Amino acid sequence: MRIIAGTHRGRILAAPKGLATRPMLGRVREAIFNRLAPWTDGARVLDLFSGTGSLGIEALSRGAAFVRFLERGKEAREALARNIDSFGLQERAEVKNGDALAAATHAPLASGPWDIVFFDPPYPLLDTKQGRDELAEHVCSIIHGPLAEDGVFVYHTPAGIMAERDFGPGIEAALGTWGTTDIWFLGRSEDAAPDAPGGSA
Repeated sequence: MRIIAGTHRGRILAAPKGLATRPMLGRVREAIFNRLAPWTDGARVLDLFSGTGSLGIEALSRGAAFVRFLERGKEAREALARNIDSFGLQERAEVKNGDALAAATHAPLASGPWDIVFFDPPYPLLDTKQGRDELAEHVCSIIHGPLAEDGVFVYHTPAGIMAERDFGPGIEAALGTWGTTDIWFLGRSEDAAPDAPGGSA
């Protein structure tokens, strides 16, 4: 898995062996960052369920000022730390061991404001309606909490399992679909920028 663009373009990311970590396809990452271009430069980024850090490190490569990574898997966290060290990003990155589903309420994991939040939960958490509803509650608490007023929340799910109504009132939602992957771009509706990302791909 390689960094797509920016100062570390072409660099290969270390990843743990096995199937516990589910890396996002390069074409999906590229599409996400094409949408996020107006927000990335100088951004403070929170990368939840960060795995080996492909999204957060891509953001740093494209000019983000700082990324806080949250990952509770030991092997993934070790690979993430190796990536940060090998890319020389120690002064712009911080790795935390913790539960991403508690990040909305437990400082310092969620201390903001954050310009961009990546939320890429394991697919088994999305298998049931109850699980999806619980995740949506966490999403909403972050959007109305530590996300910056004009920030962007990026939520990765399997295609077709979520709808805009699932996020409740006060949230602006736009959807991009790539194959079997949905990417939701979410923000506070009352503060949504006129050039916010939108539409399906």
